Amino acid sequence: MSTAVHFGAGNIGRGFVGLLLHEAGYELVFADVAAPLIDALASTPAYTVHEAGEGGRDHVVDGYRAVNSATDEAELVQQLGRAELVTTAVGPNILRFVAPAIAKGLAARPAGAPRQAVMACENAINATDLLEREVRAAARAEGLDDAAVDARALFANTAVDRIVPNQEPGAGLDVRVEPYLEWAIERGPFGDAVPEIPGVTWVDSLGPYIERKLFTVNTGHAAAAYFGRAAGKQKLSDALADPGIRAKVEAVLQETKALLVAKHGFDPEEQEAYVQKILTRFANAELPDTVDRVGRAPLRKLSRHERFTGPAAELAERGLGTGALQEAMAAALRFDAPDDPEAVRLGEMLRGPDPDEALATELTGLEPGHPLFDDVVGIVADARAARRG
Repeated sequence: MSTAVHFGAGNIGRGFVGLLLHEAGYELVFADVAAPLIDALASTPAYTVHEAGEGGRDHVVDGYRAVNSATDEAELVQQLGRAELVTTAVGPNILRFVAPAIAKGLAARPAGAPRQAVMACENAINATDLLEREVRAAARAEGLDDAAVDARALFANTAVDRIVPNQEPGAGLDVRVEPYLEWAIERGPFGDAVPEIPGVTWVDSLGPYIERKLFTVNTGHAAAAYFGRAAGKQKLSDALADPGIRAKVEAVLQETKALLVAKHGFDPEEQEAYVQKILTRFANAELPDTVDRVGRAPLRKLSRHERFTGPAAELAERGLGTGALQEAMAAALRFDAPDDPEAVRLGEMLRGPDPDEALATELTGLEPGHPLFDDVVGIVADARAARRG
């Protein structure tokens, strides 16, 4: 049986990537630094993934193993050395911390073994490229140059899409998810040796697909959270049930639709159907998703190539409208969840002494002279006035 090591045993790891790898027949090894989670997995023979909503069903995941990647490096490296597949769902900022272990696993790989497929399954554009750079840098300390890494591993970018909300208390290892999922993987790095993973869509060019997902699913999800939070909603489904909030989110997605059609040539009717499907998914009342969970990390979500500034900047450069996206950015600047470190930091920045122009650049990466810059400065000034008032 082929082995797959997956970094990140949280809800997405168990309820999405791990589930699909299990159903593909891999011997699944979860790696995580959270000792209570790893101990629970090690002592529990199976868990269930519950699909909530119309057409949903239950999936039992069993036969897995669990390794504490913080305290049992030797076991982790041994498993990595024999794995055919390595995946992550840890967050883009954590990839640099898992790269050294992957590099050590490559160094321990038997001579002549097939190349190991390494894929970062994160909510970020081309996250595997980031992981690859970190792995290659770490591999040099293991005596592996780029040619040696190339002989042992291949790196493929992916795009992942499944809503996995915070779980209800007492759920244990079971995970509640939406029935819908998409996992797209670029085909090229695999050559003729494409693995069979049910549920995966293999694509020749991942870039347009990633942007369609990021600028529709991620942009719409975050917009619904920020508009909902501003209106006093707690659940995302309640936010989408409000006609005024739904109209604002739909206006945002009409703007990103205009960009995707102009930039990548997506069929307008197909993209509109995709938008409506996304809105239906967000409104699933059987998913206990909250605006606070979806809205967390506003600094990252406002950054230059993320879900708001990214599409708004490109639209402005093309002379297309950005009013709805600007309204969503303004709502994001009002996000003040006290248990989210980024939201707390955002509040400190808005109350700080930096000029509006400097703060606009720090938050969005836009520079003076960009066609969106003056509008962003105005949004920042309004947000500062509201925070100080």
